[in-house]
Amino acid sequence: METPEPVTDPRLPRFPQLSEEDRATLREWSSRPPEALRMRSRMVLACAEGLTNAEIARRLQVSPATVAKWRERYLSRGVAGLGDAPRSGRPRSGSRQDAESRIADVLEQTRRGDPVPSTRVLSRALGLSQSTVARIWQEQQREQEGARPTAGAAPADASLADASLADVASADGGDAALATPLPRQLLSDHVYALLRGWIVGGELLPGQRLVESHIARRVGTSQAPAREAIKRLAHEGLVISQSHRGTYVAQVSEQQAQDVRDIRVMFEEYAARRASGHLDGAHLRLLTDDIERLRRAAEEGDIGDFRDADMSFHRHVCEAAGNSALTRLWRMIESSMWGLHVLGNPRYTGDWRAMAEYHAELLDALRAGDPDTAGPMFAAHAAGEATRYHREHPAPAHHPTGEPGPLPCPPHRES
Repeated sequence: METPEPVTDPRLPRFPQLSEEDRATLREWSSRPPEALRMRSRMVLACAEGLTNAEIARRLQVSPATVAKWRERYLSRGVAGLGDAPRSGRPRSGSRQDAESRIADVLEQTRRGDPVPSTRVLSRALGLSQSTVARIWQEQQREQEGARPTAGAAPADASLADASLADVASADGGDAALATPLPRQLLSDHVYALLRGWIVGGELLPGQRLVESHIARRVGTSQAPAREAIKRLAHEGLVISQSHRGTYVAQVSEQQAQDVRDIRVMFEEYAARRASGHLDGAHLRLLTDDIERLRRAAEEGDIGDFRDADMSFHRHVCEAAGNSALTRLWRMIESSMWGLHVLGNPRYTGDWRAMAEYHAELLDALRAGDPDTAGPMFAAHAAGEATRYHREHPAPAHHPTGEPGPLPCPPHRES
């Protein structure tokens, strides 16, 4: 796939071409500590590529406000403006400056998925009180996020790492909370995101056992958020819970998955050909509702609900074919498609919203009434070759109804 051209935001001032000296300096800074200066240098280099604040924020996993701040700082002061300005009040001691630098590095590592240490651990390592460590953590978090909270209020975009540290500090008998404690649901979202990243990234291997107490210690929370996160992952199919045996990362046999996928391809093509042009009002409503559920789940990032809606959509297509034997056979292989990730693969890392919209295109194909178009389209989708199908069968610019043609669909074997 070709890399898209950068999109320049017309509202931003034109970013000047970097001098050779500035470019060399920024490249050097972007590859060595301290982390704050390294990140700022990367932002400026990305600005020079013509990227927008939002694009840079997504690439570097920071907030757009942070990018805007350092873009403006470079434009007004050059590379000298990327350093930290002197703070008000009495000068920081050498130990305080060292603590700020080390905590900034730890915060950056936790943002990338590393475990969150407790204030007690940091306190012992830095030789400072837990309350001082808590204050430095908040200061560094706000600096990296580019946020300036009002007095007495928690940062509007306070990191989940803050909440985790506050939780652990309380459990350790710490003398200060880092921020207004976040609800348990947000903590469970944090643990869920970490676990999902470790599973998809391969740090947690198929068949590896997940123990709530171990997870809680690693990420710095109580066991309740870990338990809720595991339930969510089990609903997605990434982990499997077995009575009296525990919870394990799901194992998927590629050969078994391919065997089931081959059967699914045959069922889907047959069902699409039969249903093409013959959708009654009831099934049209069901399929339309399924697509709305897919869109809503994609927007909310709820992969479990997305998989439920995905399975429902394809089941309703089979039912719309009007062959009761096909419906029974489909239901027989549903559990295998779910467990082997043949349908709605939870490890998919592409755009779930684009996948939801592609299902709308599948429904359009059924409504158009051409079995020779709908059948191969569903078969390619089931086989994970939808992108190749669209390349070999380009859609016209408009449907006969005047509606726009199909959106480009993501390459996948996910739904």
